[in-house]
Amino acid sequence: MSTTATAPVPGGPQGKPEQAKERKQTVSAKPVTWKLPVTLMVLAVVAFIFFGLMGPQKTAKFGVSSGGDFFQLPAIEVPAFLSGIVLSVILLVLAGYSMVLKTNNRHSPRWLPVVFTVIFVVAFLIWVVGGARTPSISLAGLIAGSVTLAVPIVFGSLSGVLCERAGVVNIAIEGQLLGGAFTAAIVASLTDNPYLGLVAAAVAGALVSMVLAVFSIKYVVNQIIVGVVLNVLVSGLTGFLFSTVMQANKEMFNSPGRLPIIEIPILSSIPVIGPILFKQSVVGYLMYVAVIVVWIGLFKTKWGLRVRSVGEHPQAADTLGIKVNATRFWNVTLGGAVAGIGGSFFTLVAIDSFTKEISGGRGFIALAAMILGRWNPIGAFFAALLFGFADNLQSIVTIIGTPVPSQFMAMLPYLVTVFAVAGLVGRSRPPAASGIPYVKG
Repeated sequence: MSTTATAPVPGGPQGKPEQAKERKQTVSAKPVTWKLPVTLMVLAVVAFIFFGLMGPQKTAKFGVSSGGDFFQLPAIEVPAFLSGIVLSVILLVLAGYSMVLKTNNRHSPRWLPVVFTVIFVVAFLIWVVGGARTPSISLAGLIAGSVTLAVPIVFGSLSGVLCERAGVVNIAIEGQLLGGAFTAAIVASLTDNPYLGLVAAAVAGALVSMVLAVFSIKYVVNQIIVGVVLNVLVSGLTGFLFSTVMQANKEMFNSPGRLPIIEIPILSSIPVIGPILFKQSVVGYLMYVAVIVVWIGLFKTKWGLRVRSVGEHPQAADTLGIKVNATRFWNVTLGGAVAGIGGSFFTLVAIDSFTKEISGGRGFIALAAMILGRWNPIGAFFAALLFGFADNLQSIVTIIGTPVPSQFMAMLPYLVTVFAVAGLVGRSRPPAASGIPYVKG
């Protein structure tokens, strides 16, 4: 009996190692750009020159505890010059490692830009505080203030995640925040109840989103254009009503009052984390709840699976019986309600009145946080904290008398936005069908 040799069957046991090897080679052959390594190296060189070689000779002091804490922790004191040298050298090593990986056509690990960012921020903070007239700052106050300023950005980024995971680009976050802030102020003023203002803000944000959903989903108008138009429309409308209605009778229409700060006994007195987690307004506590609920909803429930399938492959979702456009419509509406709650922060928590353009571009920063967070609620939350930190830092360092020009510090949150999106995003990929309208049949 003669036997003939047969080639390994691709799907059979003999073909598995070859297939695995081939897949591995395909993955490794994916092009690796110079964007991240070059960005890290430029920032590392800047850090070495300014934070290290040109660093101040003073000792930077960081207070950890405040007077009302349950127990006191000693302040942290570090030599600014030596710390700048050490940290900038570490940054150079990390940037060099990223470049070595690029020359070997390998991607930088995800932890690298995160660690680099943290070290860069620490080095920058030591440099700024060490060069100030009063080289001392409350670290607890800085972090707590950063979380507070990040609240509307977190809500805005969650709105973007909810919309883009379903396949709709939400450029109208700025308008949703602004609409929520205006409606919260006027309803709370008329009813003398800030909680009703909070509910009204969610409704206002949802209404703005419904306009986006109707035109972009039903009438297949370009989603970017609709979002930009909505931002301009809401800005003009709220500005007009502010000048003609609110200014005419501020006592009746623009005196909403503030939501109280709710302190949880004992827990709110824990140093550093107490004011962050257990000393917030209702909007602050809702922020934490929203992040957890959205993450669980998107990644641990059938609803979330359907939403993500609609955002990734609407044709396949439609084949399985999922109503693609209906899912998108309600997700966009939900995202608008979430952003509207974030807008209420401006008029019910930060200050107790409405002013023109009170959102100050936070909606666009929220978009950057969503991208930096890789369309993940938890990632977007931490990215928003980074922007909140930059925003709070530029206010505090002006008070302590830093030699850094105030104009540069005012630019800091937006510079962080540009660098984060342009250089530190890396291999993040939006949902495949994001921005692509779905027409059945």
